[in-house]
Amino acid sequence: MKLSDIMGNSGLVLYAEIALVLFLVVFVAIVVRILATRRSDMDRHARLPLDDGERPVKENHPAKENHHD
Repeated sequence: MKLSDIMGNSGLVLYAEIALVLFLVVFVAIVVRILATRRSDMDRHARLPLDDGERPVKENHPAKENHHD
């Protein structure tokens, strides 16, 4: 007896077909989501692992004068 005969007679074939359909639905959903996402959002998400959580602060302070006493 082959393994395919045992699995075929066990009645579990329906589960494999359901798993295949679920996989295809999820795969198509991921592809659609990727194609619908704006490029700027993808770039921002790509930089997230390197982000330390702090936003850069632009310093607009006037030049400090050096006072020598």
